[in-house]
Amino acid sequence: MKIAILSRNPNLYSTRRLKEAGEARGHEIRVLDHAKCYIVNESLEPAVWYGNERIEGINAIIPRIGASVTFYGAAIIRQFEMMKIFSTVKSVALTRSRDKLRSIQIMSREHLGIPKTAFARQPKDVPHLIRTVGGAPLIIKVLEGTQGLGVVLAETQKAAKSVIEAFMGMNTNILVQEFIKEAGGADIRAFVVNGKVVGAMKRQGKEGEFRSNLHRGGSSSMVKLKRNEKAAAVRAAAAMGLSIAGVDMLQSERGPLILEVNSSPGLKGIEESTGVDIATKIIEYVEESAGKKTRLKDKVGV
Repeated sequence: MKIAILSRNPNLYSTRRLKEAGEARGHEIRVLDHAKCYIVNESLEPAVWYGNERIEGINAIIPRIGASVTFYGAAIIRQFEMMKIFSTVKSVALTRSRDKLRSIQIMSREHLGIPKTAFARQPKDVPHLIRTVGGAPLIIKVLEGTQGLGVVLAETQKAAKSVIEAFMGMNTNILVQEFIKEAGGADIRAFVVNGKVVGAMKRQGKEGEFRSNLHRGGSSSMVKLKRNEKAAAVRAAAAMGLSIAGVDMLQSERGPLILEVNSSPGLKGIEESTGVDIATKIIEYVEESAGKKTRLKDKVGV
């Protein structure tokens, strides 16, 4: 098969691993910078161009879309979808997963465990907002933040009120979330591929740091998930419409609590922590899904 990886940097660990895994299984792999792609539409003939080249003959795409280009990346994925090309990440699932508030609303609707979360716009609602999530300490999250940026721990009610009002004064949308003390500055990332957890790691924040992100200096180790944690990860990915996802959750006294479902989860931490060849599992999923689509086209003569 001909598979295109949509990535802005071919030297990134995840991009390299996917390319290596695909080529090892006999596929033709091409890395396309989605920010340099453009789309042309006319009646019944959607097309993706890359410079002076019209992209044709692709059987599947593996999007690796960064948060800074979500809108444009989703548009490029959507164009490939219009061209009947299989994508491991659907455009609507990408945009849904990047909206922290929408994600929390979906998790709530699906009766998945989540930290108590509040959202408001008016400064007069701040005291009630704080009480609603159980008071301080509490977490304040900027909706557009990634990799732990824009996440603040407010340890007192006075500090929480000041930070929330400051963000509101800058017209910055935020979520206010309960602090799960028993998590101890750690969370779990479960990597889901095609409805199965294929690897999981526990991420621990460095001393004095409540955020467990590896980009913030945290450490990771392989973890064996409990049955309810596996089930929560699979259900969360399905609720977001993601066949490939990194599901972040906290271990709490009331069970697993979903923090976020990542549509472009990195492979480095999870592969190094678990020793699992996640990249090959993704390629195998592409073979199964895009292969069925190709065989169906051949059968009906499309």
